[in-house]
Amino acid sequence: MNTGYKTVSSSYVTISELMLPSHTNFSGKIHGGYILSLLDQIAFACASKFSGNYCVTASVDTVNFLKPIEVGELVTMKASVNYVGKSSMIIGIRVESENIQTGAVNHCNSSYFTMVSKDKEGKNAAVPGLILTNLKEVSRFQNGLKQIALKKEREYQKSIATFGSIESILSSNQFNVIVELQ
Repeated sequence: MNTGYKTVSSSYVTISELMLPSHTNFSGKIHGGYILSLLDQIAFACASKFSGNYCVTASVDTVNFLKPIEVGELVTMKASVNYVGKSSMIIGIRVESENIQTGAVNHCNSSYFTMVSKDKEGKNAAVPGLILTNLKEVSRFQNGLKQIALKKEREYQKSIATFGSIESILSSNQFNVIVELQ
């Protein structure tokens, strides 16, 4: 089923939210879990907007927390579709915090979510193809291909991984571990 093609820009979603004291962790910074929740929401909105269907989170491929976010800052998240498969999309999200008093803006998070389009019966639904209109979009698409290849390689390595015997782990000073088998 051909669902046509759409531009990356047709997937753009931006949200901004003021960070409140109720969003903090025990150190007084904005809780990473709260940011993850917002990331999941914008990934859903971006994927659903692009595909025209309900979408689910298949995986959170990367979340890099680069700088802490302070109470009172305005957080802006910008999402776009970076890659499409048959029914899946990789959504790239950039998170910036702005000190609304000084105007200083910090890039504090980059994230990649794999979302899957679903039909009314809950089965995977085809997504539109992607029209790449500039070199940045081409680069992001290529990074999506790399992410998929790395994910496949990790899965393969898990299936064949052997880290040696318990004796070799115990006799090595390489690991910060004590084994106390009962």
